[in-house]
Amino acid sequence: MSNSTSISAFERYLSVWVALAIAAGIALGNLLPGGFQWLASMEYGSVNFVVAVLIWFMVYPMMVSVDFSSLKRIHERPKGLIITLVVNWLIKPFTMAGLGVLFFHYFFIDLIDPANASQYIAGLILLGAAPCTAMVFVWSQLTKGDPNYTLAQVALNDVIMIFAFAPIVALLLGVTDIEVPWATLILSVGLYVLIPLIAGVLTRWKISAGASSKPAAEQAVKRFTSRVKPFSVLGLLATVVLLFGFQGNVILEQPLLIGLIAIPLLIQSYGIFALGYAAAKVWKVPFNVAAPCAMIGTSNFFELAVAVAIGMFGLNSGAALVTVVGVLVEVPVMLSLVAFANRTQHWFPANDAEQTPSILAEHAPDGEDNA
Repeated sequence: MSNSTSISAFERYLSVWVALAIAAGIALGNLLPGGFQWLASMEYGSVNFVVAVLIWFMVYPMMVSVDFSSLKRIHERPKGLIITLVVNWLIKPFTMAGLGVLFFHYFFIDLIDPANASQYIAGLILLGAAPCTAMVFVWSQLTKGDPNYTLAQVALNDVIMIFAFAPIVALLLGVTDIEVPWATLILSVGLYVLIPLIAGVLTRWKISAGASSKPAAEQAVKRFTSRVKPFSVLGLLATVVLLFGFQGNVILEQPLLIGLIAIPLLIQSYGIFALGYAAAKVWKVPFNVAAPCAMIGTSNFFELAVAVAIGMFGLNSGAALVTVVGVLVEVPVMLSLVAFANRTQHWFPANDAEQTPSILAEHAPDGEDNA
């Protein structure tokens, strides 16, 4: 895979497939309400078994793709990583929570049920606290980003997410007067981040152990992730169908709801990108680092947000609905930002001479990952 690799047809039209899955979910939910209630009953504690399997299908291939040995290179691009960490963990979750409160407690107060407002805010908080960890490879490729930097930022964010996601979510839920189910929150992080992460690391180690060289090991990993990728795609679309099967009545009764939810998501996405991109320009970060550094905070780890929303608030909750709308909004937004970045790359210093394009072919996950 070269830097010129273009986005796959699936990623390019992801919003279309998600929209079709939404329509299918709404239709099936109204035609087969008993079947969806039966699926909802397949749970223990706060974990729905059907959703858990679907989320693992989505997350596991991504975790296999990430090379955590790239952490040894984090010192090579300190400016970009500093911007990434500050934006992702010190700014983005809090601006998302602020926008949620502003819109759903004030601007939309006459348009939605106040009892549901807190649920929508909770969903926004979950999205804001989960920076992207795999689709950022696609955005990086489309802007000819430095693969070494992209790998390092993804690996570092995955490690931080294990420890920081639950406390940040709990803090923001508490500040916005939403009850914090700590046990469910910690369980969700363990189930949907830690366990897939360990499984991915072990799988990558097992595959690489039999290879004759590092390039051969990376090619073997890419072949493996390509084989399991269809399960990830099916997991995403099946989860959307399931969620909107439970949300069908709400959507039909409130057709403007999706648009209302999308407004703060759009403002957050473009605002966070502008912040990271401007910081990189002021700090004179090379474009091949500036672009992926701004992209990772703009994109979301929506699989985690969906799973945690379901675990904490339920399949038919407003929080779960918001996280799925996040999928629908994200791809066209990111493609517009990729186009903008490519048109404005002359604003930045020339790319670092030490960038090695061939490393992308050795290390980056398949461009058809979906997280």
